[in-house]
Order: sequence, then C-alpha cells, then structure tokens
Amino acid sequence: MVDAKGRNMKCLTFFLMLPESVKSKSSKGSKKGSASGFSKLPPVCYEIITLKTKKKKKMAGEFFSTKKSTSASTVQRYQQQNLNNNNTIHCCNWQGLYSTIRERNAVMFNNELMADVHFVVGQPEETQRLPGHKYVLAVGSSVFHAMFYGELAEDKDEISIPDVEPAAFLAMLKYIYCDEIDLSADTVLATLYVAKKYIVPHLARACVNFLETSLCAKNACILLSQSCLFEEPELTQRCWEVIDAQAELALKSDGFCDIDPKTLESILRRETLNAKEIVVFEAALKWAEAECQRRDLAVSIGNKRKVLGQAVYLIRIPTMGLDDFANGAAQSGVLTLNETNDIFLWYTAAKKPDLQFVSKPRRGLTPQKCHRFQSCAYRSNQWRYRGRCDSIQFAVDKRVFIAGFGLYGSSCGSAEYSAKIELKRQGVILGQNLSKYFSDGSSNTFPVWFEHPVQIEPDTFYTASVVLDGNELSYFGQEGMTEVQCGKVTFQFQCSSDSTNGTGVQGGQIPELIFYA
Repeated sequence: MVDAKGRNMKCLTFFLMLPESVKSKSSKGSKKGSASGFSKLPPVCYEIITLKTKKKKKMAGEFFSTKKSTSASTVQRYQQQNLNNNNTIHCCNWQGLYSTIRERNAVMFNNELMADVHFVVGQPEETQRLPGHKYVLAVGSSVFHAMFYGELAEDKDEISIPDVEPAAFLAMLKYIYCDEIDLSADTVLATLYVAKKYIVPHLARACVNFLETSLCAKNACILLSQSCLFEEPELTQRCWEVIDAQAELALKSDGFCDIDPKTLESILRRETLNAKEIVVFEAALKWAEAECQRRDLAVSIGNKRKVLGQAVYLIRIPTMGLDDFANGAAQSGVLTLNETNDIFLWYTAAKKPDLQFVSKPRRGLTPQKCHRFQSCAYRSNQWRYRGRCDSIQFAVDKRVFIAGFGLYGSSCGSAEYSAKIELKRQGVILGQNLSKYFSDGSSNTFPVWFEHPVQIEPDTFYTASVVLDGNELSYFGQEGMTEVQCGKVTFQFQCSSDSTNGTGVQGGQIPELIFYA
C-alpha cells in the first residue's frame, strides 16, 4: 500500500481491511512504527481461533464433523518436515536433486538454512520460533514486502506475533514456500485469520471454501459470527441458509452458546427462522448462562436477564402457544411480573396491552416441492404395500434441505396410512420418522415430515425410502422424469436397489420431495 507520496505503508494494509469495531480496539494497543506492533491485534481476533468459556477451552475443530487433527499434531508434522529438509541439505549439491524452482523452494520451508528472519509465534505459554526467508515471504505477501523492503521497513532479526497460532502461521508459510494448501478443521479459522492479516487471498479463498463445505447446523452459528468479522458475505449467506432451514438444530448446538452478543441479536431478529419460539427462548437462556460464565458472573436469573439486555425483546414470546408460555417462559423467572401478566392478558383479553416484545409471528421458510411424475393412475390390482419398501435415488446441483416427502394415498375412499420415511447417503441414515397421514381418496399427494430438515449436498446421490402400512390399493405415479427443474435447483433421479415394491424412475410412490433452498 502506498501513500500520496508513493511511499510504502507497511502497517496499515491489513488494518484497513478490518471491521470498524476491530480497528478501534487495535489502534489502542499497537505500537507506532514497530514491526512487532504491526502483528498485534486485539484479543477479540485471537478468540477467532480459541473459544473460551469458564468450563473449558473449545477449539474450532469441535464445531466440524470432519476427522479431528489437532493444532499440536500439525505443528509436529511441520517440525518433522523441517528435519527432513535439514537432512536433505547435508548433500553438497542438494539443488541438483530437484528439477523445478517450486521443489527447491519447498526445501527452504521451515528451514534454518539461509534464514534471515525469525518469527516468535503464539501466546507466551505456547510460542514457536520459526525461521523465514525475507525474499520468499515478500514474493508471497505484500504485507511481508512492506515489512522487509518498504521505505519504513525495520531491520529486525526476530518478530513477535502473539495473535496467531503456530499451526496457522506454518500453514501460510507452507502455501508461500510450497504452493500447497494444508487445512484441517482445527486450524482453518486461524489460517483464514492469518491469510487475511498478511493478504494472501488465494489461501483465504481456500479457507472459505473449506468452511462452506464443512458447514452444518452444528457449526453454522459460530461460523456466522466469524464470517461477519472476516467480511466474507458469501460464507455469511451460506450460514444463514443453514440456520434458517435447520434453525432448531442450530439453536440447540454448542456453537450457538459461543457467539457474540451482536450475532445473537441478528439471529433473534431473523424473520425466516424455521423454529418454534419456545426453542428460540430456551436457546437464548442457554446462551445467557454461557455469557455469565464468560463475564465471571454468577449464573443467576437476574444475571441472565442482565446479559441478555434488550435482546430479550427480540424473542417473540407472545407468538408461543399458550401451553409453551405458561409451562416455559412464564416460569423461567427471566420475565418480570408485569411482563408475565401483560403477556397473559395479551393471550386472553379482548383489549390487548402494549408489549415491548415482538408479537408478530416469524415468517419462516416456505417449503418447495419437486414433483417427479407427469401423471398418476390407479388400478384394481395395484399399488399394494404389505410392508415392502418403495425407494428412489436423487441428487441436486446445489445445497438443499429435505423437509419431507409427498406421498399418494388410497384410490378407493378415505383411509389412514402409517408411513416410515427414511433418507440415506451411502447406506448411512441421515433422517427418519414414523408418522401417520390421512388420505381423502383423491389423487392429491399428502405430506409426511422429518423431525428436522436434512441437509443435502450437491452432486451426490441420496436414497429416499418409505414403508407404508394401510389401504392396499392406492394411486401411483406414471411418466416419471429423470431430471426436474425446481426454481434454481435441478433434481436428478435414478432407480434404487432398496426398492422392493416396484417404485422406480418411471413410476411408483414418493412422487414429491419437499425441500427448502
């Protein structure tokens, strides 16, 4: 970055990328004109990597479903590579062992040979001293170029970087030296932070892609918080898609308790949350308990209300069912006596009192339907069930959330059916439910729902199955399509080996997939 006179400005480049709230904090703690001060960012940035509560320390990898690879093991792996590199250079002509500049450059990764700068990385009790080569680093990052070769550069042999985890810093160095991206669930958030800090955009993009592919209800809330801090709007939008569709799972996750107050308010304010309001209320109380611990406050009803502040009025308590309110919110102790009385009057009185709480129900999400048959029919000798399975495989071209199936009913008068629905991927059950539905004798489809919407990733085939018990004769689909366009989502269908009752692409049961997108 250059100023009006064309001089390199080494300290401001990453600082200007940060949100205003972070800038204001970092400007107080940094030392003007110091190379080490350039790396000092406020404690809030370190919390991106390590999420702390009074009970225990949570690492980022706990919020991902991928196989865990700890930061310590990552550092050990890089140290082993350092030993291997040092063994390589014992040969007097080690350069001749490698045919490309990329391979020769990779030998210098985490290598003391010709190192002209060292970084002391991490918190005081967990520091690692890592070697570097100014030329290589300057080629890989404009921030390093300004630090080492800009007009304001300082000739320091050792630079302290306390706000970055060693494993994340090593991951960035590996990318700069070796042109290799090495990410894991435990280090990806920390690596994204360091890639943003030192302006290594391709590595940052890879981190965001990793996060998007790992996104699920378990980690959506905490990633929403981090995506806003990192100013990654696409990741933010993906997080909202998951939170909206799988709101109850997201609100009950451990990650929800670790979000910051601003993110809490944005979630409570959300119109499209697909959740019962009593679930929202209980999640807010659970968050308040964790926030009390973070602030070293006693976990009491009064302190819970204190840390919630004005956010409590974003919970739409008047839209709860009366039973949920009477047996839940009214007896929680978080509401004042006047608030409780006013809400009871709001439920029962003709003249309703004014409330500070939002009284308009959330809009939620509108389910969409993918209908795969062009017509339906019935015959006197089919469609019979007798405990056999109707099944079909499908794939989509973008992430969706399957909420349930639309099923045919009786072709000879009204009847009740018991339906066991199931959704699998490569033999693993992702969702199942046993419920009943009433068929009125028409050729309409009748919805059967999963307890929670099931997340479906693109370009992978899933198996939808149902076992029906009820009237032996029902409608069935005909003229099935192998590909169906539903809004911006394309569904593809193929026959399933699990189907033992005749359902396939061309005809049978499961005429509709009900989904959110």
